[in-house]
Amino acid sequence: MEQLIWLVPLLPFLGFVINGLGRKSLSKGLVGVIGSGVILASFIISVVIFFSLQGDTQKSHEVFLFDWISAGTLHIPLSFLVDPLSSIMLLIITGIGFLIHLYSTGYMHDDEGFGKFFSYLNLFVFFMLLLVLGSNYIVMFIGWEGVGLCSYLLIGFWYTNTAYASAAKKAFVMNRIGDLGFLLGVFLLFNFFGSVEFAKIFPQAAKMLPGNDTMVLITILLFIGACGKSAQLPLFTWLPDAMAGPTPVSALIHAATMVTAGIYMIARSSVLFDLAPLTQHIIAVVGIATALIAAIIALTQTDIKKVLAYSTVSQLGYMFLGLGVGAYTGSFFHVLTHAFFKALLFLGAGSVIHAMHHEQDMRHMGGLKGKLKTTFATMMIGTIAIAGLPPFSGFFSKDEILAHAYQASPILWGIGVLTAFLTAFYMFRMMFLTFSGKYRGTHHPEIHIHESPGSMTLPLIILAALAAIGGAINIPHVFGGNEWLAHWLSPVVAQHELELSHSTEFTLMGISVLAAVAATIYAYGKYVKGAHVPVADEAPRSALAKLSYNKFYLDEIYDFLFTKPLNALSKFFYKVLDTKFIDGIVNGLGWSTNEASKGIRLLQSGNVGFYIFMMVFGIIALLLYTFLYI
Repeated sequence: MEQLIWLVPLLPFLGFVINGLGRKSLSKGLVGVIGSGVILASFIISVVIFFSLQGDTQKSHEVFLFDWISAGTLHIPLSFLVDPLSSIMLLIITGIGFLIHLYSTGYMHDDEGFGKFFSYLNLFVFFMLLLVLGSNYIVMFIGWEGVGLCSYLLIGFWYTNTAYASAAKKAFVMNRIGDLGFLLGVFLLFNFFGSVEFAKIFPQAAKMLPGNDTMVLITILLFIGACGKSAQLPLFTWLPDAMAGPTPVSALIHAATMVTAGIYMIARSSVLFDLAPLTQHIIAVVGIATALIAAIIALTQTDIKKVLAYSTVSQLGYMFLGLGVGAYTGSFFHVLTHAFFKALLFLGAGSVIHAMHHEQDMRHMGGLKGKLKTTFATMMIGTIAIAGLPPFSGFFSKDEILAHAYQASPILWGIGVLTAFLTAFYMFRMMFLTFSGKYRGTHHPEIHIHESPGSMTLPLIILAALAAIGGAINIPHVFGGNEWLAHWLSPVVAQHELELSHSTEFTLMGISVLAAVAATIYAYGKYVKGAHVPVADEAPRSALAKLSYNKFYLDEIYDFLFTKPLNALSKFFYKVLDTKFIDGIVNGLGWSTNEASKGIRLLQSGNVGFYIFMMVFGIIALLLYTFLYI
């Protein structure tokens, strides 16, 4: 294991270097083979590591590479931690990542920046692997910042489009806000524990009692970092705009990298968060609020990728709800199942967009079921999974979170069920608008609509299978399962038993399933039977629909509260402080020197008599000074 682990992140980095340097000289076929091949090789090594860890009595291995920073009492090695949590993350990142790379060989084939795109994808995977493998918070932070950089590069990949470039900058800036909180939290951890190493911090924390004020502050700061990276209130507005990047980028960000980082960090630090009940309560409230608000916004969106983007924000809210109520395993379980069905849905949306010649407005789609049979069938599986209908994967992970939420607070559970209803509605609304009814677009694209090539449909089929059966890894006891994932993660993630009777669990599941079924039937009646099509952008809407369609005006509120005041302050500093004051001082000194020089130069007259006079005057002055003061 120790001999193999360093290869997992190194191979994607080599792919980045080779494709980056050879982006203009290598053929697209070779770029695709190298870019996808290094991720596949990392996945194979990750599988070997996973199974070797299963057969090992010691479930945690720290692999030291070299001393990185050493100053006084601060010692930070570059070392990797291989344990049940990181081993599963390796499988998600490299497995889903490989399928997205394979898909990209077909989706991006005609793009001029093909080589650059694959080099960025490889770099993205490298930094995410570094994030999850780091044995301390500093190595994690390097990966944390790296995925932020790569998201900027990939969201703004088509940077000649001003709106896309602005979306990339927005993602970068909003993530820096969260990252500052994360970094301050790490500083406090070092100050409190004298180390940033997991192996030194967590054993000390395990001996502490809950309620320590410093731990509350540390965990709140870490949570702020997670809010930025995993798109939670109030820092979630960057993620929907991240749809500006190519669709495979959306799949990679939403399913296998970046947005899962915040969940992973809190799950990894679960022993710290258990010491801060106040922070946990804040996490739960922020999570369920984000889940509900994002679901309401998704109800009225007409861009197929925007619907999926807000669904990601909402599902991430579910995960944070789980973290807040102590369901760390349930939350991570949802990370896993979400990776399957969200990668599937985004890649499926990309297949639709590819067939529709880059049309993303669902109002111009419809009737595609017969022409995109594989895409439709696989996306339907993903939709059923995210809607939480049994026996697909999303049902098991979502209901585990809801059960823990009910145990903590019936109010949180009730809002969670309402969000589940909305999720099923907007997802089936998306499916029915896209694939059912009559074609509503122009005639020219219709005659050219065809199924995507095998390089794009094969990943869809594999992901559909995983979305269907992925829940089997943690079937609860109420169904006769052994909760394998909970047992696997128990050495490294805090476990909180569910103390509900089986009858209560069945009742809770039944209510959430009935809510999803009711939403599906309602969506079918409205968009299939009723053939309803969303109104045009400028058409009048009800107050609630207007709020939803305009995303609760959050961007406008942020613009008013932060952007405009900061711009005004910047203009003041530029026009007053910089131009008039600082430039005035600098230019004034220059002007004074110039004017003084004009007067002094008159002393250089060339008259010898004047020079003798000045010499005698100087000698007399020196004599007087000597006589009076020395």
